[in-house]
Amino acid sequence: MDVKMSKSPRRSQEEDDAAEEEKRKTHWRRNLRRSELVLIAIFVSLPAFVFLFGGFGGITATVDTPRPDQPDMALPKGKKEVILSTTPALNLDKLLGGLLPPNLDEQSCQSRYKSYQYRKKSPFTLSPYLTKRLRRYEAYHKKCGPGTRLYKKAMKQLLSGQNVENSQCQYVIWFPCNGLGNRMLTLASTFLYALLTNRVLLAYLGKESENLFCEPFPGSSWVLPSDFPYNQPYNLHLNTPESYVNMLKRGAFAYNSNASSLPAYIYLHLEQFSLRMQNNIFCEEDQKMLRKFNWMLLKSDSYFAPALFLMPSYQEELQKMFPEKESVFHHLGRYLYHPANQVWGRIERYYDAYLAQADEKIGLQIRIFREKPIKFEVMYDQIIRCTNQVNFLPEIAHTEPMRNQSKNSKHKAILITSLYAGYYERIRGIYYDNPTLNGEIVSVYQPSHEEEQQTEAQNHNEKALAEIYLLSFCDKMAISAWSTFGYVAHSFAGIKPWILLRPDWNKEVAEVPCIRSKTVEPCLHSPPLLECRGKDTNAANLVPYVRHCEDVDFGIKLYDS
Repeated sequence: MDVKMSKSPRRSQEEDDAAEEEKRKTHWRRNLRRSELVLIAIFVSLPAFVFLFGGFGGITATVDTPRPDQPDMALPKGKKEVILSTTPALNLDKLLGGLLPPNLDEQSCQSRYKSYQYRKKSPFTLSPYLTKRLRRYEAYHKKCGPGTRLYKKAMKQLLSGQNVENSQCQYVIWFPCNGLGNRMLTLASTFLYALLTNRVLLAYLGKESENLFCEPFPGSSWVLPSDFPYNQPYNLHLNTPESYVNMLKRGAFAYNSNASSLPAYIYLHLEQFSLRMQNNIFCEEDQKMLRKFNWMLLKSDSYFAPALFLMPSYQEELQKMFPEKESVFHHLGRYLYHPANQVWGRIERYYDAYLAQADEKIGLQIRIFREKPIKFEVMYDQIIRCTNQVNFLPEIAHTEPMRNQSKNSKHKAILITSLYAGYYERIRGIYYDNPTLNGEIVSVYQPSHEEEQQTEAQNHNEKALAEIYLLSFCDKMAISAWSTFGYVAHSFAGIKPWILLRPDWNKEVAEVPCIRSKTVEPCLHSPPLLECRGKDTNAANLVPYVRHCEDVDFGIKLYDS
């Protein structure tokens, strides 16, 4: 039975007035409560508002807890001051201007958000379109990556032995070749190719590379699962029957073939042979054909990114992502490669112990190649000739100066990376036995000297990666010609290095000891054959921003000017 409330006829006017007054008070209290809730909400959301739109100043602090041998307020040389919470500057620095995805776990990968403290600010402006494409790729990788429903569906198609049309996910599987520098350059090139062709990148890292890098993509893995059916890199070579060029030559398919009639996967061989890459790869008709395959296996030892810039179908997208052409590996490398904690520990300890207090850090990378060995004395003399011509290292004085103002002397640290100890010992001896012309205090360091390259050894690769990063923290650099190790280091740093040139093949001594690189980009030693554009087509003559390299006269690389 419903009960309706009505006013009693016996209530007086005073009671009615009192009831009305109480009603107004209740209404006022409710409005007040709403205002309080709104005010509380504003205060709760204020930090996010400040993060997005800026604040009113900031508090300064250092990232690391001061060591016992440092004053509490001292900031080690070479490390940047950090702004806390009230401005977005810290987050923009940590994220490299938006290049890196935010909110990833910092403890499990300390290098991702800390390495910016050790390097100079990037000389390049980051394209907003590139950051947009990276965030879009991360979502795609998370949707289609290992363990997902769509990945399992794509694996069923692969195991069926037949390609299908209109697949939701397409993949490129990268397989390594040669040393760490080559691998880093070609994996970054493959990632760029994945961006351009809307493929998910998965990498076969091998035991020698398992613990070198952090995962670059949020919420998913880039590591090729161990149960992948075609995970034998040694079976992938120039003569592999499943390679695209070999299948095209024997008529296994035609350019107008339907996707559903094609094999389950295709192999793309991008390893150099006779200092060239195969024909029928960087041609428009071939790229249209390759897009039909849902699974692509790719093996390479080369930085083939410049070859992608030669293709008209990719040029508009590449222009939007990289309006500054020299920034390609600089951005992609710093996005992809973050040393795992074990390697980062080596880097930080060495930097803090030997390089942090230097006013200037000078990197010198020396690589001797088996196919063109250079005697120790010849290489050392070339370094000295380069130094004398371009003042790369601190100049030596012939008389002992007065040292009454040593507190004001600049400290310069020379970091040498080489498989051999001889160059370090000789250069260190020079600065021990002789004063410098301008009174600099010079320290010379070499983290390791392994004597020979051990590509299949994980500990060797950890040392190599640590030294690449330490070199990239230097203010200026000289590197050996042809060295992918040196290319990675100077490109990370955003530095145009001095290049110690190789002698001509029929000579023992280089006539010109060194030359300054005109670009930050690495060199592609083996440009592609482009017979689809005409016989003897020179890849360096097709677009104004792809030209020959300073150290490899038939190679190509990207330039801005």
